[in-house]
Amino acid sequence: MINEVLRVFRELDKKDFRILTGIETGMKHFEWVPVEDLNKYTKLSPEKLNYRLKKLVRNNLVVRTFQPYEGYQIYFEGYDALALNTFVKRKSISAIGDEVGVGKESVIFEAIKEPELAIGEPIPVIIKFHREGRTSFKQVKRVREHLADREHFSWIYAARLAAQREYGIMGTLYPEVSIPKPIDHNRHAIVMELAKGSLLVKTKVLDPEWYLDEILHQVKLTYSLGIIHADLSEYNIFVAEDCVQLIDWPQYVTPSHPHADELLERDVSNVLNHFFKKYGTKRDLEEVLRDIKSGSRYEGGTGSGEKIENQVGEEGEGEAGKEPGTETGVDLEDDFGDDFEEDFEEDFEEDFEEDFEEDIRDDFEEDIRDDFEEDIRDDFEEDIRDDFEEDIRDDFEE
Repeated sequence: MINEVLRVFRELDKKDFRILTGIETGMKHFEWVPVEDLNKYTKLSPEKLNYRLKKLVRNNLVVRTFQPYEGYQIYFEGYDALALNTFVKRKSISAIGDEVGVGKESVIFEAIKEPELAIGEPIPVIIKFHREGRTSFKQVKRVREHLADREHFSWIYAARLAAQREYGIMGTLYPEVSIPKPIDHNRHAIVMELAKGSLLVKTKVLDPEWYLDEILHQVKLTYSLGIIHADLSEYNIFVAEDCVQLIDWPQYVTPSHPHADELLERDVSNVLNHFFKKYGTKRDLEEVLRDIKSGSRYEGGTGSGEKIENQVGEEGEGEAGKEPGTETGVDLEDDFGDDFEEDFEEDFEEDFEEDFEEDIRDDFEEDIRDDFEEDIRDDFEEDIRDDFEEDIRDDFEE
């Protein structure tokens, strides 16, 4: 688990991260990445690569096979390490704390982000690590037929796609809809501000009428932007003294989705049922649904609604109006490839610059040492020769 990642994180250096990125690269093409390909990706000698691979296997960041050849796969722990390393480099986080939430498809940790100004206070944030591919692979495979023969990297893609979609839609909704502020995203992880208050399911509110109205208002705002949460319940709504916040967005759909009405009705029913069972607060479902749709800026794919849908499609890294995981094979290659290349360049560019400087420095020191040794050797030989000639001269004169 991620606690193990945190335990070994400080022991990892840039060459270890380069190996992890190399395995990540290879898993786009291989079920088990051949060790020969890792030599090409990492530019490390076979001896150094073998030593570091053994350490990564021992720390459960990668797994190895010897049949039918020596090959490697990255595990979620290794993927966690890559995302954390990127966040630290970008200064999106400076420290990570305890686990504060866990579900079937994600795990959440508290963290700290340093303030932009030196005089500011550290900013509390959370990191959400998506785990879709690990816990629900059969479901992922069932809804994505194009992954049937590509199991070797579908878990990476499933988790990464979920994080891409969620971060993209959060950027579209914030700040008009009350959600935590999105801060950064890499691979399968998102950094965002802490949600305000506590989960609705664990909280007894003093004014249920007001909170129910506020939640339905946020649902209406979201719908007006051409978005339906599609997984809303008391388990992903936070309530505070003066506001509510909606979380967990990777399953969103748009009103053009073939099951949009059913999903919106399910979202609203979940909320109404919770308030009725816990507080006796009753609303008519049909009236609420009509109200949500009545003030909508979404116009079924024309006018402003079309603009919103296009925006979601661009920022959410997947086609608007499709259920998560129903993207085509072309979508998969484009989204995964573009995002991966960006991570690859970001991780490797800095490492190769450092390696180049290190090689130049080593070569310079070696040249200095060679020149110095040669000068010392010449001086020594000259001194010996002078002493010898002096002794000969003294003996001759005597």
